[in-house]
Amino acid sequence: MVRGKLEVLLVSAKGLDDSDFFNSMDPYVILTCRSHEQKSTVASGAGSEPEWNETFVFAVSGDAPELRVKIMDIDALSADDLVGEACIPLEAVLQEGSLPPAVHRVVKDEEYRGEIKIALTFTPAEENEEEEESYGGWNQST
Repeated sequence: MVRGKLEVLLVSAKGLDDSDFFNSMDPYVILTCRSHEQKSTVASGAGSEPEWNETFVFAVSGDAPELRVKIMDIDALSADDLVGEACIPLEAVLQEGSLPPAVHRVVKDEEYRGEIKIALTFTPAEENEEEEESYGGWNQST
């Protein structure tokens, strides 16, 4: 069983389908690994070429087949718009330990909507860390 820390470096996106008619798009990203979700900052006015250079950390235990990446456009007057999404398989980073920044296709309704650049690093947990995690972070006193 895999246990450890997945570090995600959200670098940038380009060629995104700009959904705003009057202004530049204000994109942000929602990263999901299993049931854990994290959100980037909003790249205000960045349009279809946003840069974030933000790092996110996920605790991984058990089966974590993919990282889901949803790019959203914030809207002040209505619900945020889905620009597109990418699913990044984690098998390679779990085996290799580190993957340099790579470009992944962003799709919506099975159509290409741009690309996103992400780097991944996996650090396996040491045995002591595994025991602590199995108790929900609490150490049992002896």
